Amino acid sequence: MMDIVVIGAGQAGSSLVAKLRALGHEGSITLIGEEPVPPYQRPPLSKAYLLGDMEESRLYLRPEAFYADQGITLRLGGKVTAIDRENREVHLGDERISYDALALTTGSQPRALPAAIGGDLEGVFTVRSLADIDRMQPELREGRRALIIGGGYIGLEAAAVCAKLGMQVVLVEMADRILQRVAALQTSDYFRGLHQRHGVDIREGTGLERLTGEGRVSGAVLSDGEDLAADVVIVGVGITPCTQLAELAGVLLDNGIKTDAKGRTSDPAIYAAGDCASFPYKGGRIRLESVGNAIDQAEVVAENMLGAEKDYIAKPWFWSDQYDTKLQIAGLNTGYDDIVTRPGEGGAVSFWYYCGDELRAVDAMNDSRAYMVGKRLIEMGKSPAKAAIGDPASDLKALMRG
Repeated sequence: MMDIVVIGAGQAGSSLVAKLRALGHEGSITLIGEEPVPPYQRPPLSKAYLLGDMEESRLYLRPEAFYADQGITLRLGGKVTAIDRENREVHLGDERISYDALALTTGSQPRALPAAIGGDLEGVFTVRSLADIDRMQPELREGRRALIIGGGYIGLEAAAVCAKLGMQVVLVEMADRILQRVAALQTSDYFRGLHQRHGVDIREGTGLERLTGEGRVSGAVLSDGEDLAADVVIVGVGITPCTQLAELAGVLLDNGIKTDAKGRTSDPAIYAAGDCASFPYKGGRIRLESVGNAIDQAEVVAENMLGAEKDYIAKPWFWSDQYDTKLQIAGLNTGYDDIVTRPGEGGAVSFWYYCGDELRAVDAMNDSRAYMVGKRLIEMGKSPAKAAIGDPASDLKALMRG
């Protein structure tokens, strides 16, 4: 029987080991995670959990007893120091764990501000782990001044939480507009307006020169020279894949751990899935940072570790919750050259990304119907006429039959 080790106890790692048992694997399974808690959901960390609306136990993907019941050895608080590919062993300090097949689901880590500009001051936080949020939560109180660095989805979600808690919020984004890297101008405009209506002061085209304070942050100097007071700073300037172990082991990297369509790395005994892995997609190579990808890719990898030889076909989708707005995204908007706006009911709206006549992606704000139809159309390879999409009287479901 094959012994399988999985390094990284997040969404991908938890999904992978559960799938292995569901498929009937009878060999040993060891899941190793650095954090001291069972695998948990990350998206609610910057939303419901940060607001205090969700208990820690509800974050857990499965009860801790699940792993023991399934015969899965869960090693929490365990830091893997090396992978010995020749002897097929994982090192946890002096301990050695043998494997026949190994999966890397090591996820990603937030980019931090350099210490040279105050990134190590007390009161400066990133948003990634349960421990991050537990440290941050007591600092978020009504009347305090929050500075958010970065106008991507993490930064905007943090700004929404701070505003809902009655804090004074300033968000700075170095690019010309918020969400510039990930969304169209129309989506940026929508969320800028939403945040401004909730009192958030958004500064676009403005960078951070340095944070100020003795031991603890007290303010910031912005790129335009302004001195800004701040009690709390939340940094949301992107994430990077956790590839250090793979690199030390000599596994090939390419915007993450490089895998083939089956999730196999340059070492045929080692697989990768989730945020840390890049894979072939439509003639290119991508890496997806999303719950959906972590689950789907990990489950295909589980099948392939047991011999299925199945290609992973990504169906990208994402979401973000800010105030009373749910943004749902289907597809990837890379290469778009036109946006079609479709008004929905009660202030809902969706933006449809086209490249020529090809539908690439949909951003839907409080319009789950537009999202679901758009997702199905993209997966089916169908691209409705732009005029039909832009006409709110047209029947969206009928477009799938056309």
